[in-house]
Amino acid sequence: MPEIPLVVLLHGAFAESASWSGVIARLRARNVDTLALANPLRSLVTDAQYLRDAVGDAGRPLVLVGHSYGGMVVTEAAAEGLGDVAALVYVAAFAPDTGESAVDLAGRFPGSTLTDTLESTSLVDDIDDLWIRPDAYPAQFAADVPEEAAYVAARTQRPVTDVALNQALLAGAPAWKTVPSWFVFGSEDRNIPVAAHRWMAERSAARGVDEVEGASHAVAVSAPDRVARTVLAALAASRTAAA
Repeated sequence: MPEIPLVVLLHGAFAESASWSGVIARLRARNVDTLALANPLRSLVTDAQYLRDAVGDAGRPLVLVGHSYGGMVVTEAAAEGLGDVAALVYVAAFAPDTGESAVDLAGRFPGSTLTDTLESTSLVDDIDDLWIRPDAYPAQFAADVPEEAAYVAARTQRPVTDVALNQALLAGAPAWKTVPSWFVFGSEDRNIPVAAHRWMAERSAARGVDEVEGASHAVAVSAPDRVARTVLAALAASRTAAA
């Protein structure tokens, strides 16, 4: 009997691991084992290594689910040293090719309003920590999320370094060229233009694409049913392939 994959959930910039709670609850109801990691958000190289270290000895197939910048990390980590990656799921996420950064992909098509909402703190070695101003967070990141939940999310968001957002994928070939991928994203994403999501999904020859009408960048919070359904589709396909 094929081993049951572990679903690994990795949040992106300006979020945290509890943002997956609705998705986890729905997957648990289907007896799916999940692990939501706290993405360090320091640099693409070190964040990918953290993912490899955290789940590299899982001993079973992995379904990697990345949100936003988390898509950069799962793509880099899956390319080398992560064992058996059965599927990739991009949730309002970047799916980079070699040499592309999150900043590159966000600016490839017009429509992102993120830059005007950011604040920063200078760290050592000319590195900046970036976060979304709490007053701008609901409209920018979570426009379709209930007001109280958006308020909490704005105040529990984790900052990301400018290094992480500008660092390009180093892998010789992106994992989505050899690993089946699925995409789910909102039509009203203000961080990553919907045109970019559609383009990345098409380029990746995605097995499944779900564009959630009216959903924001926080689609895992506002539409957990749709995100869980996409993950379940990836799981079903990976089990069929392994049978």
